[in-house]
Amino acid sequence: MTIEKPPISARTPSRGKWFTELHSPGAGFTVRVKKTLFSGKSPFQDVAVFDTEDYGHMLVLDGAVQTTERDEFVYHEMLVHVPLCAHPKPRRVLIVGGGDGGCVREALRHPEVERVTLVEIDQMVVDCSRKFFPTIAGKLDDPRVEVRIEDGVKFVKKHERAFDVIIVDSTDPVNMASPLTRATFFRAAKEALAPGGLYACQSQGPLFEMKGMRRIARTIRKVFPNASHYLANIPTYPGGVWSFALAGKSGKSTASIVPRPLPKGIRTHYYTTGLHRASFHLPRYVEEIVR
Repeated sequence: MTIEKPPISARTPSRGKWFTELHSPGAGFTVRVKKTLFSGKSPFQDVAVFDTEDYGHMLVLDGAVQTTERDEFVYHEMLVHVPLCAHPKPRRVLIVGGGDGGCVREALRHPEVERVTLVEIDQMVVDCSRKFFPTIAGKLDDPRVEVRIEDGVKFVKKHERAFDVIIVDSTDPVNMASPLTRATFFRAAKEALAPGGLYACQSQGPLFEMKGMRRIARTIRKVFPNASHYLANIPTYPGGVWSFALAGKSGKSTASIVPRPLPKGIRTHYYTTGLHRASFHLPRYVEEIVR
C-alpha cells in the first residue's frame, strides 16, 4: 500500500494525499485521500480505512482495495443475488469472509433466507466495517445473522450438508486466503452443501489477474464440473472487470439455470434478472482463460 502523489501529469491542484494500488509494475488505481480514518495491523493483515474524495469511505487490506461506499453495490449484488436467485429456496446461507457485511445485507433481502452464518477470520475487519461502513455492515446485528470469528476452512469441514448456498467473499487468493481456492476446500464446501445447494465465489479479474483466474477455474472444475463463470464491472478492482464462479452440487450446468425473479420490493442498483443471464455470456478472451 502506498500513499503518495501521482506523477505530475496526473495531479490537480488540491489538498490531500493520494492512495495508489498497483495492479502491475506499470499500472494502478489512484484516488485522492481526504483523511485516514483508521490504520492498524491485525494478526492477519494491514487494515486501513480512507475517506476519499470520489469514492467515499474505502476499505483497504494489505494495500488492496476491498470495498468503497460508491461502488460496493456491484460486487455484493452480483456475488449474492446470482446464487440466491438461482436456488429454488435458499433458507440457510453461509458466507465465508465478507467481514464488511455487504453480502449479509444482500442475502437478508431475500425473504426465503432464515439464517445467515458469517465466518470471518479477522475481527478487526468486522469492527472497522461496523464503525466506518454502517450502510454496508448495518445488518450484521440482525437476529437472523450469526457472526463467527474463526477460520472459514476449518468451519466448513465441520458442517456437512448444512447450507443451501455457500458464498465465499474472500480477498485475493494469497496468504491466508490462498486455501479458499484449493481443491481440498472446494471438496469440503461441496460436502457442506445440502442437496441441490449452490456455491459462489469471486474468481479474480481477466485483465491483471489472468493467471489466478485461470488457476481458480481449473481447480474448481476438478470438484464442481458444472462450474460456470460470470462477469461484472467494478470500477475499483483491477481492470474494472471482475469474475465470479457459480457451482452446484448437482450435475446441471449453473449457467443454464433459469433465475427466479427478485422478490417483490427489492430494488437493486446493478443486478437484474436479464443481467443475471447475460453475465454468463463471456467475451472470447475470458472464455479462453477459464477453459
